[in-house]
Amino acid sequence: MLVAFDDTDSLESMCTTFLATEIIKALRVYDLIGLPRLVRLNPAVPWKTRGNGALCLNLGIGRGECDMVGELDGTPVYSYRRMYEEADRSLVLEVAERTVEKWSRTSEDASPGLVVSDRKPAQALYWKAVREIVRKEDTLQELQRIGADMVGWEGGRGLIGASAAMAWRPRDRTYEIISYRERERWGTPRYLDDISVKEMDLRYTSTFNNFDHRTGRRAISPHTPCPVLFGVRGDDPRELMSAVFSIRSEPPARWLMFLSNQGTDDHLVRGEPDLPNRSYDFMATVIGDPSTVAGGHVIFPVSTSKGRLECAAYEPTKDFRDIVRELRPGDRLRLFGELREEPRTLNVEKMQVISLVPVTRKMANPRCPSCGGPTKSIGSSGGYRCKRCRSRNQLEPLMEEVPRAISPGWYEPPVCARRHLGKPLKRMGL
Repeated sequence: MLVAFDDTDSLESMCTTFLATEIIKALRVYDLIGLPRLVRLNPAVPWKTRGNGALCLNLGIGRGECDMVGELDGTPVYSYRRMYEEADRSLVLEVAERTVEKWSRTSEDASPGLVVSDRKPAQALYWKAVREIVRKEDTLQELQRIGADMVGWEGGRGLIGASAAMAWRPRDRTYEIISYRERERWGTPRYLDDISVKEMDLRYTSTFNNFDHRTGRRAISPHTPCPVLFGVRGDDPRELMSAVFSIRSEPPARWLMFLSNQGTDDHLVRGEPDLPNRSYDFMATVIGDPSTVAGGHVIFPVSTSKGRLECAAYEPTKDFRDIVRELRPGDRLRLFGELREEPRTLNVEKMQVISLVPVTRKMANPRCPSCGGPTKSIGSSGGYRCKRCRSRNQLEPLMEEVPRAISPGWYEPPVCARRHLGKPLKRMGL
């Protein structure tokens, strides 16, 4: 029996992934079939809270091989690879509804949605929700088609994300283990040893986006007073578990491993930017010098077949902006990023420099072709006049090529400025 839910948290409190642990705890009579799924959706939607993540669990009576994938208040959580018997639908719906209602932050503008079904929605729903804007009416129509039970609160916008999480069939996948704090510690400063996080990042190479070695900042813990202690992402679930237990921190109350679409670039539309509130992967040519504006953001214009587009490396991308500042008109790029509606600017998530134009600078005026003497520029009328014989000529000045401070290749912002869904160069083998 599939159970999916979304939009239960707020900007300041709770976490939808924590609710997954509460539902597992409340339905201990059943086993997890496969891993819980943490599915990130379109990061450009205007009404997202933080990471725009939705959750889906598969519950039933397990059979055969199982793996320990978590611990809730001292009790192990196992995931079975095969299901022997399905869970009772009415019981799952009743308990899940009660749990979502208890923990959702509806007083803080949350709009939760809960879906229970023994069938998955069409896969197209996931791809639309991770790349575009989905209408609630279309979601409800698909849920009715598969005979799903659904409950919404305060408008039930979370039904869209919940259904999309249930519809996800992974093409690419990663894993994340999230540790949660003791209840009495919520809202207090987290104890998390940065040196151990740095050492973990260097030792366990299948993990990613843990620590920014350029700024010395960790990227695995949130900045809000939510239940999460930290989360570590990686490609190898077994090494991921070793990595998590190598970190020195306050004792977690619980932890759980998730299967996820994080770090996959699933959100990118292949093609030139058109509609806002979407993210794109496209080719472009730089048509103007980058400029730094108020706030430290670096803006540069590019040309596509659809016309001129302003691109931005915002201040949080730190030294990635220094790379952008080295671009010159004529440089050919492959850009990845979100097209904002206002201002209509592309927020660059990463880029590939395909080719660079030669950049030259003037070394000296030409020598006079008649007497070999030095020349002086005539000015706006063009050409040069010899200082010795006073003859005029139309020769070009002597130029030299200036070494570029960047080279063709891939560039990405520091760890702390990356999207949940953005595929790091590390995962691309670069």
